[in-house]
Amino acid sequence: MAFSSDPLDELVVPTGTEAEEHDLVTGGDVLVGGRSTVEFGVRGRNVLAGEGAKFGGSIEAEGDCRLDMWCEVADNVLVGEDAYLGERVHVGGELKVAGDLDIGDDVDIEEGFEANGWIVIRNPMPTIIFLFMYLKHLLLIGEEDAAQQLISEVVDDDTEPETEPLVVPRNATVSDDAWRVSTPARIGDDCRLHGNVRAESISVGTNGNVFGSLRARGDIAVGEGTRIHGDVTTRDGAVALGPDVRVLGDVSCSDLELGPGAEVDGSIRASGEITMNTTERDLE
Repeated sequence: MAFSSDPLDELVVPTGTEAEEHDLVTGGDVLVGGRSTVEFGVRGRNVLAGEGAKFGGSIEAEGDCRLDMWCEVADNVLVGEDAYLGERVHVGGELKVAGDLDIGDDVDIEEGFEANGWIVIRNPMPTIIFLFMYLKHLLLIGEEDAAQQLISEVVDDDTEPETEPLVVPRNATVSDDAWRVSTPARIGDDCRLHGNVRAESISVGTNGNVFGSLRARGDIAVGEGTRIHGDVTTRDGAVALGPDVRVLGDVSCSDLELGPGAEVDGSIRASGEITMNTTERDLE
């Protein structure tokens, strides 16, 4: 997992992520910034959440789960390896840990907990806070290789992650109704998401489905074969729709680029240029 900037400065939805009825499911890690709200449960490999993050369902982590102080989880927390809970974390269901449990003061677990390994009661979260502070410092001084090594050691000691993590920036809200961030948003290929996406700029990969609208201050790009079940709107930016994209709503932007076979079911409002790319097949 390579970083060239603050790892929490962008909403990242990796390839293959699905928003199911109650859970956000991804094959990689899940990183949630402080004071963010994720109204889904989450299922992934390792789950790390910053101070004051809230989850509206369960957490299921195949590897480790690290929750900073004041985090809230509405339902169960199920962990395949080790768990680290900071001060005043609240778990609305039960906590089950296959490995070791490191737990801070005044943690409230409504339905009890069990761990197969060691149980240590203290406050482990300053280590997590130090990790992010140190990582940010390394990036600011240009030590990207050292930052890469640090993340690799903490997230996965032995192997390179097979997929990039799902990243929810600080102070974000993710729900079935809307994904709201003040940063850029990047959605991978083959994703299936519910909710309107609101971000600084938006990039959507190929062959996905977004059951909602896209709205950004800057540019919006949608990859080949993706369907947007709503409007695509930018305040100041351009919109690029790749081949065979279908927008089941209106498009409003400055410049608009339409790839071969791209369709807009609603109206188009473009204050600048509209470019339609064609292939030899289209011309025959």
